[in-house]
Amino acid sequence: MIENITLGQFFPGDSFIHRLDPRTKIIAVFVFVVLIFIVKSWIGYLLMYGLLVLSIIISKISFRQMLRGLKPLLFIMIFTFILNIFFSTQGSVIFEFYFIKITDVGLLLALKLVLRLVFLITTTTLMTYTTSPIQLTDAIESLFKPLNKIKFPVHEIAMMMTIAIRFIPTLIEETDKIMKAQTARGAEFDGKNIFKKALDMVPLLVPLFVSAFRRADELAFAMEARCYNGGHGRTKLKKLAMRKIDILVFVFLAALIAVTFLGI
Repeated sequence: MIENITLGQFFPGDSFIHRLDPRTKIIAVFVFVVLIFIVKSWIGYLLMYGLLVLSIIISKISFRQMLRGLKPLLFIMIFTFILNIFFSTQGSVIFEFYFIKITDVGLLLALKLVLRLVFLITTTTLMTYTTSPIQLTDAIESLFKPLNKIKFPVHEIAMMMTIAIRFIPTLIEETDKIMKAQTARGAEFDGKNIFKKALDMVPLLVPLFVSAFRRADELAFAMEARCYNGGHGRTKLKKLAMRKIDILVFVFLAALIAVTFLGI
């Protein structure tokens, strides 16, 4: 399970998706996520998934790598599907057994919700795969820069979010090492009893929290040693700049929004 958690990983590359401005990618992901919840017809779903598959192919990220990000959330998707398929009473009954009733409307609703969830996870995963944490920090700070006028700590919030995303793979790797070390000492993490399983997690969580706080302390000292004092007066080695390919993406997004609201 641990090796399937891919949030926060970045794969360097030189594809069209990698070269896009990170602000363009964030806006595109936001637009895609909103549109997938707006479209009603299966043609709309087919169009959105076609664009997603095309983006994955262009990014040169393997489909196997993309599917790895879905495995940890497989239980949530199954639970969402079952919850919606059994608790929707509208439409014609397809199957009925005592209090269990499955309708065609409930089946379609459950399928659409799962497809939306898969699209949401895959789209955001593709963005983090093709965008470095530094680029994400600069993009978030740039997009929310107008909030500085109302004294909103944009730079600090962006930095906190990026550090959190950046250290997810590190904490996962640390968790894996601690689990192997504790297993070698006789600890068990695969018990079937839920209460015993919770108690078995103590030898894992205690050293993990100690390691996380130690890393946070070391990071704070490192930032202070480099005279970090927030975003005030801070300059950047690489400044974000929109290019022609970003303008083309925005034109495409505008056309996609128009087509969606016209009835897809």
